[in-house]
Parts: sequence; C-alpha cells; structure tokens
Amino acid sequence: MLVPNKNYADLKDSYLFFNISGKVKEYSEKHPDDHILRLGIGDVSLPLCDTVIESLHKGVDDQSVKERFHGYMPEVGADFLREKIKAYYGKRNVVLDADEVFVSSGASDELGDILDLFDRSNSALVIEPADPAYVDANIIAGRKIVHLESGRADNFLPMPDEKLSADILYICSPNNPTGAVYTKEGLKAWVDYANRHGSVILFDAAYEAFIEEDRPHSIFEIEGARTCAIEICSLSKTAGFTGTRLGYTVIPKDLVREGMSLNKMWVRNRTTKTNGVSYIIQRGGEAVFTDEGQKQIKENIKVYKDNAKVLMKALDEIGIWYCGGKNAPYIWLECPDKMGSWEFFDLLLNKLQIVGTPGEGFGKCGEGFFRFSTFGDPADTIEAARRLKTLL
Repeated sequence: MLVPNKNYADLKDSYLFFNISGKVKEYSEKHPDDHILRLGIGDVSLPLCDTVIESLHKGVDDQSVKERFHGYMPEVGADFLREKIKAYYGKRNVVLDADEVFVSSGASDELGDILDLFDRSNSALVIEPADPAYVDANIIAGRKIVHLESGRADNFLPMPDEKLSADILYICSPNNPTGAVYTKEGLKAWVDYANRHGSVILFDAAYEAFIEEDRPHSIFEIEGARTCAIEICSLSKTAGFTGTRLGYTVIPKDLVREGMSLNKMWVRNRTTKTNGVSYIIQRGGEAVFTDEGQKQIKENIKVYKDNAKVLMKALDEIGIWYCGGKNAPYIWLECPDKMGSWEFFDLLLNKLQIVGTPGEGFGKCGEGFFRFSTFGDPADTIEAARRLKTLL
C-alpha cells in the first residue's frame, strides 16, 4: 500500500494569504461600496515594459517561421539569456561563467526544487521573520529547522551564532518581509561562518534591483562566497514577470561537497526534471538585460519606491517605528499601542479600509509587527497614507 509523505501533516492548516483573503472577502460582502486600499499585495501592478513586450512578440513571431522555430529549450537555459545574465553580474565586478547560470521559471519554484541537492538529514537555518515557504519546504522534506530570530535590537539583520549549527542557511537580502539589507561586512560574516562549518547559503536576491544604497546586490560580491553559496533571483518584482514567470540561479563550479560538484548535480537535476523554460519567455527576459530594458524597468521600480516614500513620510509623521522601504519594496512597521499583528490588521481593515500583512505570518518573532507592500496603485497609496495619519 502506498504511504503518503506524512510530513505534510506537520504543516499549518491555514496559509497567511488565504486568511487575509477570507477576512477581506467577508468585509467586502458586508460593505460592498467601500474601496479597499491594498497594501498587502505582493504582486506588481505595472505592466511589462515596452522593450520586453517587443521581445516577447519577436519570440512569438519566431515560432511561426520554420527557420526560427524553437521546440524544446535547453533545460538549463538558452545561451543567449545566460550570457546576458553573466554580463549583468560583470557590471558589478562579479565574474561568472555562463554555465554557472541556470534559467528557471521563477525564484519560488527554484527555492523549493534546489533542496533536491541536499540530503534530508541536513538541517536548515531560517532567519525569521521570513517567507513562510522557506520553513514549509523543509517541513515537507522532513528536515530539521533551526530558527534564528531577529528584531529591532539587531535591525532584523542578525549575525551568525556559533552556538547554532545548520547545513543550509537561508539569507534574503533585501529581506521579505522586513526590507532590511545586509552590509558587505554583515554578509562576509555569514560567508565566513558557512565556510567554517561546511554549510551552504541559499541567497534569495529577488529584490536586489531595489537597492539604492551602497549594499551588496549579490552574495558573490563577497570574498569566499563561491565555495559556500547559491544565489536565486527572480524577474517577478524587478521586471514585472509575476505572470510570465522567469528567474535564474547561480551555482559556482567551486561549490563542492564530499567531492561532488553542486553545479554538475544541478545540471543533472534539471535535465531529469524539467524541459526548460519557454523560448518566448526567455526572449522577453533577454530584453530585461539590455540597456533600454534596464532603463525601463528602473522607471517602474521608481514608481514603487515613490510609493514607499509616501508611506514612510506618513509613518514618520505619526511616530510609528519601521524599517525597509528605502532599499526594498516592503515596509516593516511596529504595531502601535503594543497591538498584536492580526489585531492591527482588523483595525486597519475595519476602520480605514487598508489591507496589509500581519507580521505573525512570517514567524513568531513577527508578532507585533506588520508589513506594507509598495507595489500598489500610487493614488491608492497616497489615500492610504492620508488615512493612516488619522489613526493616532
């Protein structure tokens, strides 16, 4: 008789955003005429830039001509896109080989799939607050999870703790949900820790394009990272590919454990488990890394960063502590009057018709905090900031 993966029974029954949707739906049914201002949205609201659209159309046209038609794509990604990504890293003085870049269908998929490289006996360290998927993916795998909590005292950027030991280290910078970004010195501490312990860092760089201060965009800007890190990145938030799904993963050839190259292992994994990403989508992704593509996506990012400035100004005026916003599309704030995060959610929804994300959903040390996203409509963001200033 088949035995199911019983680790699923250890997952929480309810999902953060499912609960949010249920509360918003219930409110809307009771108050159908109210306009709800959505600051909890993790999806982008601006369309793909013109250069990407043109390249997608070219990809479609190629598929209609026998001489330019493409069927199955290389499982690890098309050379034309891998070379563009390699050059993108080169602008930050990060030297990669094109075959160290793997094109994927997005960071979320890759963060789950990459766990195939590690034995289930390996433990995983998750810095919390964190994306719930980090924890859930390892619960499904039956892996021991080490929780490293962060808070206001360390600006949600904890340093390694030698008393804690783990094989897989999750680092997200800029962070979701807190928006906090590690300095070069902070990341160097983690790289040194990983190399000392033989651990592997899974570096989630999904929001690197939002960094405006002098902070590392890539873990591979740090000396020693090539022997201990894998970087996973996405075009979802940086270029609006949430609906078209495209990302990439960097696995250096120097990353070896017990004589096995993780780069070669991932080639074997991808050629076994995937048929590659669509030619059309990869053509669209190629346009992101052109000079014009970079110019246009930065114009869209500026809209989201302007939203952040509006919200930060309002929070400053009413005296609420927060971090993030400057280098990330998320603002992480402390709930006023020692409210719980779901209590604050209900207050905002019922009194101001504003929807955000309760911090408790990102781990127990997120309790008492709250996340605003800056991906919404600018007019709604301005109105939300006006309403927030009536709160206290």
